[in-house]
Amino acid sequence: MAGQSEGRLPKTRLLATLGNNVQRLREDQLLSKAELARRAGVSSLTIDRIEAGKECRLDTKRKIILGLGLTLAERKKVFGASGAGGATGHGR
Repeated sequence: MAGQSEGRLPKTRLLATLGNNVQRLREDQLLSKAELARRAGVSSLTIDRIEAGKECRLDTKRKIILGLGLTLAERKKVFGASGAGGATGHGR
């Protein structure tokens, strides 16, 4: 597309890339959003929001990490060193 640099991600995809690796890890395991949601005990909409880089509660992060078959010690593989994805202790 004219005016876009090669290799640049759209803003929403860039935010999701910086925020977490949920989508990449899910797709690496050939899981649908619905299947990860079922394993994690959250809604598909929650998975969609997190993959889009939206905030989530720490409990939700824990459920997703375990739903991906990882241990809590491996949390940085999913949400990075900063806990990106905007973890909060409240809200959705």
